[in-house]
Amino acid sequence: STGRVAAILHPGDLVKSAVRDAAAPTAAARQPEAAEAVRRSVLVAEDSITSRTLLKNILETAGYRTTTAVDGIDALTLLRTNDIDLLVSDVDMPRMNGFELTSRIRASREFADLPVVLVTSLDAREDRERGIDVGANAYIVKSSFDQSNLLDVIKRLI
Repeated sequence: STGRVAAILHPGDLVKSAVRDAAAPTAAARQPEAAEAVRRSVLVAEDSITSRTLLKNILETAGYRTTTAVDGIDALTLLRTNDIDLLVSDVDMPRMNGFELTSRIRASREFADLPVVLVTSLDAREDRERGIDVGANAYIVKSSFDQSNLLDVIKRLI
């Protein structure tokens, strides 16, 4: 036992809660910065439909235009065909993981400066270091996920 507190969450309840919360306007959605956020577009790359839906609902409730991708290859295609201001990506995805996606974004002339936030269940030090090494602007571990922290990070980056 490490003494570390970890929330145990049921994915179905998270989605129901996020959908319910998205339907009700929040204080954040009524604040003036939400109007500015509407002009900002976030791409979410996440293979889990539960996590993808949750992230989409959090971002849309905060006023961001949100596009979703099911993996890194899908995300690269959507980056080329949409005006995206920031990428939120899982790491562990099929076909192309978040580390490879971030590396390709940093290596491209067109998207090299795109802010990238990795949101993942991988919390080992070497995974965090790899995320930073490939060029992620932020690395958020799902076990300590906090929606206000994610929104603060995004606001700081865009």
